[in-house]
Amino acid sequence: MADLSSPPANLKARLRDLPAVDAVLKTPCAALLVERHGRPAATSAIRAALETARAAVLDGSALALPSADHLATHAQALLERAARSSLRPVFNLTGTVLHTNLGRALLAEEAIEAASEAMRAAVSLEFDLDTGTRGERDDHVRDLLIELTGAEDATVVNNNAAAVLLVLNTLGAGREAVVSRGELIEIGGAFRMPDIMQRAGVRLVEIGTTNRTHPKDYEGAITPETGLVLKVHTSNYRIEGFTKEVPARELSAIARARGVPLVNDLGSGTLIDLARFGLGHEPTVRDCVNEGADIVTFSGDKLLGGPQTGFIVGSRDLIAAINKNPMKRALRVDKIRLAALAATLKLYRDPDRLAAKLPTLRLLARTRDDIYAQALALREKLAPLFAPGFSVQLIDCASQIGSGALPLETLPSAGLALRPNEGRSSGALNALAGALRELPVPVVGRIEDGALVLDLRCLEDEAAFLATLNALSVPS
Repeated sequence: MADLSSPPANLKARLRDLPAVDAVLKTPCAALLVERHGRPAATSAIRAALETARAAVLDGSALALPSADHLATHAQALLERAARSSLRPVFNLTGTVLHTNLGRALLAEEAIEAASEAMRAAVSLEFDLDTGTRGERDDHVRDLLIELTGAEDATVVNNNAAAVLLVLNTLGAGREAVVSRGELIEIGGAFRMPDIMQRAGVRLVEIGTTNRTHPKDYEGAITPETGLVLKVHTSNYRIEGFTKEVPARELSAIARARGVPLVNDLGSGTLIDLARFGLGHEPTVRDCVNEGADIVTFSGDKLLGGPQTGFIVGSRDLIAAINKNPMKRALRVDKIRLAALAATLKLYRDPDRLAAKLPTLRLLARTRDDIYAQALALREKLAPLFAPGFSVQLIDCASQIGSGALPLETLPSAGLALRPNEGRSSGALNALAGALRELPVPVVGRIEDGALVLDLRCLEDEAAFLATLNALSVPS
C-alpha cells in the first residue's frame, strides 16, 4: 500500500494548487458564512472542506481541483448541517400514535400558545399576585386536577416514574411495600418496578403468583412494617386465561382496615372514558379515586395528551407529606410545562369538544374510512414519484395507541405500501427508508412483509408531506 503521508511529486504539485484558506475566505460565500456563523466557525469549516479535497486528490477520486468558491459552498453545507437541530420535526407514519421515540403526545394549540407566552416573559410562577408574597407553582394546576379527578389534593412532577419514586420514598422509605407479583411491570428502557422501589428505599414484598393474586395474599402480607400497598395498572401487557386480581375497591377496604395507604399507579392514565371515542375502556383517574385509592399516579404526555409530567392525586394529608419530601424540588416542573399543562387540563372541562382540540384524541378517533380516502388520493400523487423502482399499493393497517396504553387494542387504519419492483436489490427497502429519513422533514414508516409501510393515521398536513417528498431522490 502506498504511503500517503509522503505523496509522489505530481500529487504534491496538485495539493499545492488547492486554494489556501485565506483565498477561500475572500469569496462572497465565505463572507456570508463569517457574518452568519462567525470567523472561527467559518475558518474551521473551510479547513474541513480543504481536508476533504486533499483526501480526494490523494486517493485519485478528484477529477478536477475545486475552486475557492466551490470550497466555500462545501463549507457552507458543513456549517448548515452542524447548525441544524438534532431534535427535528418528523412525519410519524409508523402507525403508533403515542410513539415514545417520536415524542409521544402532540400538544393542543392552546397549550403551545400558553408555553410560548411563558417563554417570552417573566411569569407569576411562585408569586401570589393577590398578596404579593411567595406562592406555590403547583397552584397553577392543583384546582384543575382536583376538579377533574375528584381527589382532595394534587401535585405534579416531571414524569410518572418520578411520581412513583416520590410517593414510594415518602410513604415507604425503610418500610415494606406490598405488591402483587403479576404487577411488577417493566416499561420501556428496561425500567422495572422492583428497581425503582429499591431506589426509593422501600423493601418489596411480593405476593400471589404471576397470574393469580387473592385478598388473603394481601391480608397475610400486611404487618406493622408495611408502609403501603401498591397496585400497578398493567397498561403495557395483559395476562389472560386462568387469572385473578383483587379489585381496587376491595383492596382499598383491606388496606384501610389495617391502617396503610393504597397507592394505585395507573401508568398512562386518562381523565375521561375513552369508550366515547370508540376505544377500549381504561379506568379513569376519577374511577380510582372513587374506588378508595389514597394516592393515584399517572402520566401527562400519554393518553391525557399534554406535556411530559407525572401527576400525584389523592388524600390531602398524604399529598402534604409528599410535597415536604426534599426530592420534590429535584423533580418539579418548570414554567413552560406548567403553562402547557394548565392549558391542556382546561380543555377537559368541555369533553364534547375535546377530540376537536386535543391532537392525541383527534388522531385516535379518526375512522378507517376517513384514512382510507386520504390514502386513495395520495396514492395517485405518490405512484409516479416512486416509479419505476417501487410500486405504491393501497393497504389496510392496524394502528396502535402506543406508550403502553391499551396494548391489545388496535385501530383500523389505512396506508400505502412501497414495494420494490422486480430486479431491485434486497437492500432497496432499507435504502428507501434511509432516503425518507434524510428529507428536510424526515418521513418515518415501518418495514413490514417486504414493504415500507406508511400508515396515514397521524398524517394531517398533506401539503407539507407532499412538499417534503419533492426533495426525495429515490435510490436506484
